[in-house]
Amino acid sequence: MEKVIVIGSPGAGKSTFARRLGALTGLPLHHLDLLWHRPDRTTITPEAFDAGLAELLRGERWIIDGNYSRTLEARLAACDTAFFLDYPLEVCLAGAQARIGRKREDFPYLETELDPEFYQWILDFPQRHLPRLRALAAKYQVQLPIIEQVNQILFEGKSAAQAVKELMLRDKKIEVSDIPWPGES
Repeated sequence: MEKVIVIGSPGAGKSTFARRLGALTGLPLHHLDLLWHRPDRTTITPEAFDAGLAELLRGERWIIDGNYSRTLEARLAACDTAFFLDYPLEVCLAGAQARIGRKREDFPYLETELDPEFYQWILDFPQRHLPRLRALAAKYQVQLPIIEQVNQILFEGKSAAQAVKELMLRDKKIEVSDIPWPGES
């Protein structure tokens, strides 16, 4: 596990998970939101974003956190591990709302409201973005270990952190403990 992507609906806890995974593995962490967004609330051009992402992907070791569907295929082709945080829509909406007004190390400015377009993107994620994500994962034969297995374990009464730990141990990966998950303290 040297080249990792963390994907999922906005509000699912990708950045929190990626930070913890980076701390545990020592892999350099890159947040795509910091590449795309500027502190003055503007964005860079798609060409500049693609060039920055290409530079990251040329690295030997990394964790890349973020969706950015337009570039997902390039990241899936380059990674050796993908974590997909798949949570119900209500959890993701609550997660996105909870970060409003909070300083984040994975975003260059303070969000003061939930942007209506962003809100709609979250609403559309299960029907519009999820099928493409799964199709691309299948194309690149990338296992998405968090999809059904974590949800199945959660329904057995275990915490999300424990579910991830069990999956990683089962796959002889690193041990992950105490990962904060949406809805957990």
